[in-house]
Amino acid sequence: MVILSDDNEYKAVSAKKKNPVIKSEEIEYDKTYENTIRPKDFENYIGQSALKETLYITIEAAKKRNVPLDHMLFYGPPGLGKTTLAGVIAEQMGVNIKITSAPALERPRDIIGILMSLKAGEILFIDEIHRLNKVAEEILYSAMEDFMLDMTTGKTQTVKTMRIPLPKFTLIGATTKAGELSGPLRDRFGMIHRLEFYTPEELSQIIKRTAGILDIEITEEGAEEIARRSRGTPRIANRLVKRVGDFAVVKYDGVINEDIAKKSLEKMEIDEFGLDNTDRRLLKLIIEKYDGGPVGIETIAAALSEDVRTIEDISEPYLLQAGLLQRTQRGRKVSPEAYRHLGIKQYGVQQNLFED
Repeated sequence: MVILSDDNEYKAVSAKKKNPVIKSEEIEYDKTYENTIRPKDFENYIGQSALKETLYITIEAAKKRNVPLDHMLFYGPPGLGKTTLAGVIAEQMGVNIKITSAPALERPRDIIGILMSLKAGEILFIDEIHRLNKVAEEILYSAMEDFMLDMTTGKTQTVKTMRIPLPKFTLIGATTKAGELSGPLRDRFGMIHRLEFYTPEELSQIIKRTAGILDIEITEEGAEEIARRSRGTPRIANRLVKRVGDFAVVKYDGVINEDIAKKSLEKMEIDEFGLDNTDRRLLKLIIEKYDGGPVGIETIAAALSEDVRTIEDISEPYLLQAGLLQRTQRGRKVSPEAYRHLGIKQYGVQQNLFED
């Protein structure tokens, strides 16, 4: 396979191999829209250049030594490609990957069953790993460190402890909240990496690639317009190109250009900053009801009738990154840039809010 980055840092290393079968006991890996557009190798995985180079070196070293990869933890806002990256790593290693999420591992037998089904060198991917319950987490300790499964049988006085050897495997964990992982679990990962938001140029490349897969005609300017409103997130960019493609086919001539992209995104109430109606409601709430803040996240969630986790995981990361929202010890407050974006004067706020 030829592995190339945008700046040609990677070199050809081997002949192209057949993609591994991706299995899961919890998720049916069928040909859905998202899986169809997922890249399967580093050549087609756009963005995260520094991380790709590190992973490339790590993978090649593991292959030359004929050993499994170290356990890895990827963290960052949702939609940046953590699951996709795990699939690419499995393909590069030529091994199978089993995918699950922490909330699905409710009982000890859930995690035990998956661990015992693993074969040497395979990858276990656990999404939302910060949500593992205590029992599942403790089972993982010895599995990750010693490749042993500690089990107890019997009751009261007849309790026996058994240690069952496991094949050497690689655990890849993904989380949007690395700070919520316990210290003992976090310390067992040999590699910990943060995925960063994407630049508009990287998102434009992703949009053009997705449009090609979906057989949607798009101009360079059209891709750039969608990229600017994609909040630095590939998942959002891929969703928008499909939605704008629908508008282009039904209401226009089928080709996404800059004008059609703008009109379509305006119909979806996505502004030039990539903010949707929920984001604008959040910012306006803090300005109108709490004089720009600071105000607690629980208060914001209650006023918007939204879950705190939804705000923290979906709206807040990009608003913070874009400099529209600030997080302080006393709560959240909007920035001067948010006032400018919403067309509200920072002084005399109440007078301005009721102007037409």
